[in-house]
Amino acid sequence: MSKLDYCFSNDYMVLRPDRAGPVELLHLLFSPKVGRNRAVDCFTSTEVRSFARRLAIFLNLILQVLLLSLAGPLAALGAAVELVLNLADSVLHGRMEYPDRSSPAYRSVTGLIDRRVDLDRSIKPTDSRFDAALCVMASKLAYENEAFIRDVVTRHWQMEFVRFYNCWNEFRNAYTVQAFVFCDKPAPDAELLVVAFRGTRPFDAAGWCADLDPSWYKIPRLGRAHAAYTHALGAQRNIGWPKPKWVEHIKGKPQKVYAYYTIRDTVKELLEANTKARLLVTGHGSGGALAVLFPAILAYHKEKAVLDRVAGVYTFAQPRVGDAMLGMFVERNLDRPRKRHFRIAYGDDSLPRLPNESSAVHFLHFGLGLHFDKSYKLKVLREIPGEEASSSVVDAVTSRVSSAWELGRCVYLGYQHGAYFREGWLLLLMRVLAVALPGLPFHRVQDYVNAMVLGDYIPKDN
Repeated sequence: MSKLDYCFSNDYMVLRPDRAGPVELLHLLFSPKVGRNRAVDCFTSTEVRSFARRLAIFLNLILQVLLLSLAGPLAALGAAVELVLNLADSVLHGRMEYPDRSSPAYRSVTGLIDRRVDLDRSIKPTDSRFDAALCVMASKLAYENEAFIRDVVTRHWQMEFVRFYNCWNEFRNAYTVQAFVFCDKPAPDAELLVVAFRGTRPFDAAGWCADLDPSWYKIPRLGRAHAAYTHALGAQRNIGWPKPKWVEHIKGKPQKVYAYYTIRDTVKELLEANTKARLLVTGHGSGGALAVLFPAILAYHKEKAVLDRVAGVYTFAQPRVGDAMLGMFVERNLDRPRKRHFRIAYGDDSLPRLPNESSAVHFLHFGLGLHFDKSYKLKVLREIPGEEASSSVVDAVTSRVSSAWELGRCVYLGYQHGAYFREGWLLLLMRVLAVALPGLPFHRVQDYVNAMVLGDYIPKDN
């Protein structure tokens, strides 16, 4: 792949761990001319004179190389663990059958950790918390297979399942982008339309690389956007985000389906058929990154009719997706005249702090962040807490104290608030392990579900 493959951008830097050999890595440490380095795709004239930045790129490449070397074994381990847990779950529930990965009874590891599928009955559609509570459950549900999602949406939520998407990711050259769409009622009476993107699965090492990767494109009118998430939505090498009149040309490759174009077309049809419907977009982790970039690209293509119907973009544990220019573009189109982008983080979740290699230079969070602490108390701020440097010894102690506190809290929640908040044996085991391995459960979805139900009211004014 040549550097010219990225010429749709007027500036870019894309790390290539697949080409990061000893020579390329040493070159990063001793030469500022990164444009001549095979492990970094950028214009050949590009120089990075700061040794600290080159060292950060060097370390990031080393980490990605390590993760990619483990991708195959981890994927096999994840599949085996998931299968065994589903088999055990089947036996415990009296179903003596071999698990079928495509069946509505088969759960992902995320679904086994937090088994809740029903919406909290105390939150009605007229409640101000309803949108956030529905979105966090949809974000959690997005980790499951199509049959499971369809069953939950139709049978448990009594809503209208529209479509499940498995889309091509140009960055990873594979079908890795999953999402689904549903409505609260059949057409033409739907009042709510929801698009939910799936995040990175626990054993997906290549997906972790994308979350860690500080690669970016500088796109005219948009600013610097995270390369992995941009391609995951459907940006094309050489041409990037084409104008709407070129979409059919892009979709002319029958063997590939691109997330932004396919979901956009479905949403437009649904909104035309349901004139009173509001649109919600949501996702957890990297799914949250795709969720906030989706309306950004709608605005980039001047899809005003769709953008005006967006009632909220709720992202949970969303990593950084761009620079200040992209942030201003999104805020201008989503948060005026009213706030519609809600970026929610919990506790010490590490994913909202990624990518950290160049966050001070290129990547930052935009809009107001909603941070829930371990007691589900809300603080409204722009950046998440904990960015400042601190002692590793202090971190180790406080992390273990926090993990022990959360272990006790999970017992209290089930006793105080009922069965809906009672945690299963798998999550309890993870919380016990987290006392020895701090941070283990912080990126699990269950605390975001709890925060939306038990936490403070999410402010929606400016």
